[in-house]
Amino acid sequence: MVQFLFILGIRRTQYLLIKENKMNFGKDDKTALQAKFDAQKIAFGPIMFQAARSLQRLGILDLIKRQRNKGILIADIAKELNLPLYGVKVLLEAGLSMELVLVVDDLFFLTKTGIFVLGDPLTQVNMNFVHDVNYQGFFSLEESIISGKPEGLKVFGNWDTIYEALSHLPARVQKSWFEFDHYYSDNAFPEILPVIFRNEPMKLLDVGGNTGKWAIQCGKYNEKIEITILDLPGQLGKARENIEANNLSDRVKGIALNLLDHSVPFPTGFDIVWMSQFLDCFSLKDILELLIRAKKAIHPNGAVYILETYWDKQKYEASTYSLHATSLYFTCLANGGSQMYHSDDMLAIIDQAGLYVDEEIFDIGVSHTLYICKIKE
Repeated sequence: MVQFLFILGIRRTQYLLIKENKMNFGKDDKTALQAKFDAQKIAFGPIMFQAARSLQRLGILDLIKRQRNKGILIADIAKELNLPLYGVKVLLEAGLSMELVLVVDDLFFLTKTGIFVLGDPLTQVNMNFVHDVNYQGFFSLEESIISGKPEGLKVFGNWDTIYEALSHLPARVQKSWFEFDHYYSDNAFPEILPVIFRNEPMKLLDVGGNTGKWAIQCGKYNEKIEITILDLPGQLGKARENIEANNLSDRVKGIALNLLDHSVPFPTGFDIVWMSQFLDCFSLKDILELLIRAKKAIHPNGAVYILETYWDKQKYEASTYSLHATSLYFTCLANGGSQMYHSDDMLAIIDQAGLYVDEEIFDIGVSHTLYICKIKE
């Protein structure tokens, strides 16, 4: 049985999760030479990231791709793109070490990895998110670990969390943040809609509804559903614009609410409380309070739907790697105290809140798991 030990830390109250089943993950079977090479990749990672981005944005990778059958010389790349020969040369040499390109008889060709960096939507969304939202702020990661606050957020201004700052961030940063957030959820939504409406719910509470994308899709999918969005005032402003543009104002409304003020109850009487990519934005302590409030918002036969990406539920190493990195974004930029959770952490909190998982659906969209939770008797 999972137990909780409540401990008072120096800076804030935290939960220490005690599990009977210990975590097992990873391996250490590289040679010393391989391990040392990987260590150098980490040491120079930020520099190589910028080189890869420059190769993509300056059109170098695209030009090489267009010459895929015959290859192309450095001098010809520089001439075609009107770039300094020196700059093209150092970028392409970095590209060789990153295996984005290869060279045969002085002719450059694009590799499979280069193709993904050039045009894969997932890779582009992740790279833009890292560069525009995270890169500068991550100089303060160590400070964030120590303080438990998103110290990196100060590069954008004086905010407690990124969610308060979103509507005030530079347009490019907002664009990259929302594209990152929506890419994963947008791929999951078409699979989830039939599940949501199989029991013909009439009232749905969308907690953390953001720009209203989910509410709009629900409203279009079912003409009878009534939806209430809970979110911060800045997010609700964008949501209302989108809802009005889709002629759904009669069935979709918003309530501005500080979701971290746990003294304020959620509205009640709902068939479904929907939380999509939402709970990972909060600490375990806050998740417990949010789920208790969600439980009170549904009628006795209602359900709380939790859609999240758990790093231990991924089919591919790339997904787990990306989720571990995203946890550090929460640490340094978002709020200082949340992460992409292990499923055991969430299941324990669900139980603590007086709920149980009635059904779970795996492999939704890119990397999601859906927990459909009911009230314990």
